[in-house]
Amino acid sequence: MSTSDALYEGGSRGNPVQITEDEAAVYDRQIRLWGLEAQQRMRNATILVVRLRGTATEAIKNIVLAGIGKLVIIDSDDVAEEDLGAGFFFREEEVGKKAMEVAKARIESLNPLVAVQTMKHHTLLEQESLDALVLSVDLVCVTDWSREGLIQINEVCRRFGKPFYAGGCFGLLGYIFCDLLKHDYITPDRSAPGDAPRSVKASQVYSPLHMALRHRWSALTKRQTKELNPGAVFAILALWEYQKVHDGKLPVERDAAPELLSIANSMLAEADVNRQALSAMPAELIENLASSASHEFSPVCAVVGGMLGQDILKALGAREAPIANFFVFDGTTGGGTVVRMNM
Repeated sequence: MSTSDALYEGGSRGNPVQITEDEAAVYDRQIRLWGLEAQQRMRNATILVVRLRGTATEAIKNIVLAGIGKLVIIDSDDVAEEDLGAGFFFREEEVGKKAMEVAKARIESLNPLVAVQTMKHHTLLEQESLDALVLSVDLVCVTDWSREGLIQINEVCRRFGKPFYAGGCFGLLGYIFCDLLKHDYITPDRSAPGDAPRSVKASQVYSPLHMALRHRWSALTKRQTKELNPGAVFAILALWEYQKVHDGKLPVERDAAPELLSIANSMLAEADVNRQALSAMPAELIENLASSASHEFSPVCAVVGGMLGQDILKALGAREAPIANFFVFDGTTGGGTVVRMNM
């Protein structure tokens, strides 16, 4: 059986599954919150999640508990000691075992109504395998991946009209990017007079990652720039560039700070960020990042992964506006901002 055939079995590719009375009882609170139609869309969705680290762990918990139809996880890593902090699907005695194999039963126990399939990703970025995977699911979420890999998968998703999410954590920093193509949704009309709730249809047109990364900040005022916390944004963008230069590796100690700072400042200048708001990258932020980027902190993963999972559900349910289109969380301040990059 081919990869695509295996994924089509029992997924959302055939006739839509109707929510039963028993399922309606399980999801009663959610149905009251966002409606039966939105819950039905989630129930029929097959979601592909690539790489099972801390961010993905939190996101998976949310989307499985919410009642998606099928979850496909791709990962080939073994459980490492450093995974035990943020990876609550793993136990100390499972270090050295395949992460997917030990996590599968625990994910299934969260919600037995959700089908869970696990796969290795040795050939993930080979065109034929990637095409088959993307075709067989409804939404793709890639976590803790390189910039070039994210761009490649995003382009395949675009070619087949599939929504794409990316997310990850670098020490105390985390991010979410999404490309939902042209996304239609229902949102409350807060301008309507009176107390009667009213909803209106809205739409957003998204940019692919390679276009979003060309975003220029020149139109923003000093105040607007500060509100968007460009230091945290460009720290993440600089880490991606550092990974490219160093064959996918992240910095592991402060000795890498000068190179990382140089990359970040160069990208800051190229993007034409308002110099009154930020003339140069904060050296302390870069120094801390150089020594912590390769580590996961459970609270940061909880925030970023939690938001990632909720935004996926929001996109599936088409209720209220999802992230548009780059979210950054700064654990040093406890704040997060959304930047509209080339939208």
